[in-house]
Amino acid sequence: MSEPYSLAGKTVLITGAGSGIGRLMALGAAKRGAKHVVIWDLNLQAAKAVVAEVKAAGSAASAQKVDVSQRAAVMTAAAATLTDVGGVDVVVNNAGVVSGKNFLSLGEKDITQTYGVNTLALYWTIQAFLPGMLERDSGRLVTIASAAGLAGSATLTDYSGSKYAAVGFMESLRAELRDGGSGVSCLTVCPFYINTGMFDGVKSGSPLLKITEAEPSATRILNAIESTKRELLMPGMVYSVRYLRLLPVVVFDWFADAFGINKAMKTFRGRR
Repeated sequence: MSEPYSLAGKTVLITGAGSGIGRLMALGAAKRGAKHVVIWDLNLQAAKAVVAEVKAAGSAASAQKVDVSQRAAVMTAAAATLTDVGGVDVVVNNAGVVSGKNFLSLGEKDITQTYGVNTLALYWTIQAFLPGMLERDSGRLVTIASAAGLAGSATLTDYSGSKYAAVGFMESLRAELRDGGSGVSCLTVCPFYINTGMFDGVKSGSPLLKITEAEPSATRILNAIESTKRELLMPGMVYSVRYLRLLPVVVFDWFADAFGINKAMKTFRGRR
């Protein structure tokens, strides 16, 4: 994509938008002139509440209860969405889950749910909407991955693994679209912890890696969507991981420990 992308007049679909950063992005898209904002969430009541807020902000909106980890559910909801709005211009894969358990405490359900929502859902949603984008030769595919998809951490073996997969998936998809000369573009977002409740209790182990607030984070993501960016890491310190990876593994591990990455989840409580 060589030109900035505008959300004005576009139809935007955001998964997991019934709360947190997804809700803020939905409201932000409306304020930037989006024509229609589609809210997908497991909590239909919460999704409908966001629809009311989006409409108050000036955009049309609709809500669906969707378990994005289930391909059949995604395809059914996508068909209804396309019938309702005629086409989706921007897909934001925002839904995510975290267990925060030590590796040997993880049950089968923990692992399959984490990968189902954080990784497989990307395949299902993009497979559902990419054909229309390719036909129009236009669109923006956005995945909210994580800094944990760049550097692993204790008690995040399932979460980090699923986010590494998300980062790799988006990189490969971006290459495939680029190889085909497509006008459809990709953006991968890798934030450090955001104060939305999902990682409630987490404390940063370093003043250089601060937990960011939700509203400015949502604004930065929307700004990136409307730019030519292919990747957004935040805060800026996360970009240092790219350089630290050039060092021997033992040195990289030392830096990870020094920055307190392994300590952050010690006080994790999660959303209650």
